[in-house]
Amino acid sequence: MLLTIYTATTMIVLAYLLGSIPSAVWIGKKYYGIDIREHGSKNAGTTNMLRVLGRRAAAPVFALDFLKGFVAVTVIELLQYDELIGPNDIINLKIAAVVAAVLGHIFPIFAGFRGGKGVATLVGAVTGIYPPAILLCFGVWIVVLMISHYVSLSSMIAGCCFPVFTLISPKVNGSVPFVVFSFAIAVLLIVTHRKNIKRLREGTESKIYIWKPRSARSKEQSRDKKE
Repeated sequence: MLLTIYTATTMIVLAYLLGSIPSAVWIGKKYYGIDIREHGSKNAGTTNMLRVLGRRAAAPVFALDFLKGFVAVTVIELLQYDELIGPNDIINLKIAAVVAAVLGHIFPIFAGFRGGKGVATLVGAVTGIYPPAILLCFGVWIVVLMISHYVSLSSMIAGCCFPVFTLISPKVNGSVPFVVFSFAIAVLLIVTHRKNIKRLREGTESKIYIWKPRSARSKEQSRDKKE
């Protein structure tokens, strides 16, 4: 029993440490000579990397942040070989791993506890639990982004759709912890985007035109920075 508790606790700590890998900070310093937290929205995440340094810098950041969340959760599957841990325990431990990984991204021990909002890490982590819900949320995110060009608004709306997709799915709506978790995620996304909400209300939030020609996108980004 003590070994089981120790192993499960170690997995959760590992999830936090994986989440704490500050990919945006390290890539910004190593390859561009800047601390991304001192530029743009001062957020160590994919969106700010895209806004400040472009797609070439943002793509690996998203991939690494997604991967660390996914690994942090899927590694919990190893505990299924412990006879003291049942299927429901695995789900609950995966939820705990999601929380740990996202907190690691927001408060990274390897970067002075100054991280990002944790959206990419959250997406990767939840994909490790229930991929269909993430695919549906991604569809919502794409549609909202194409209409509004606001990444923050797209993330918040997609996040708020997550508990809706959870409630209508017979595969997971029977798990009370997962349903509660889905609502907690929606609230967390709203809380971590409160500065973005303020900028959206004031009309000063930067837009992202992913499908625009580079020259046009650069002009738009330059104008947003001046504002």
